[in-house]
Amino acid sequence: MNKPSVLIVESNEWLGEQYERVLRSKYKTTLAQNAVVAMEIIDNIMPDVILLDILLTGSTAFTLLHELQSYGDTGAIPIIVCTSMTNEFSIEMLKPYGVKLILDKTMITPADLGNAVEKVLL
Repeated sequence: MNKPSVLIVESNEWLGEQYERVLRSKYKTTLAQNAVVAMEIIDNIMPDVILLDILLTGSTAFTLLHELQSYGDTGAIPIIVCTSMTNEFSIEMLKPYGVKLILDKTMITPADLGNAVEKVLL
C-alpha cells in the first residue's frame, strides 16, 4: 500500500525537519522552504496534504494559496496551516483557500501533527 504524501512548506529548516521526522513513519514526506519550491514539487508529485507555514520568506503563503486555488486539481488538496499567529487568522477566513485546519506552532505536539494530517485525509 502506498503511503499518502505530505508536502511540508516551512521556512524554518529545523522545524520543517522535525515535522518531517514526526510524519515520516506514516506518510511520504517532502520538505520545501518556500512557495516557489513548493509549486515545483506540487507540479511533480501532487501531494495528498500540504502542511503550510503562513509566514514564508519570499513569496508568501497567500501567493501559494492563490496559485493552488486557481487550478481544479491543486485546489482540491487539503491544507493545514501551521502558525504562531493563530489569533490573526480564522478557519472561516482561510477556508476559501482550501485550508481545513489551523495548528498553533507554539502549542503543537507530535501527536497533534499526525492527528491533523489523518483528519484531513478522511
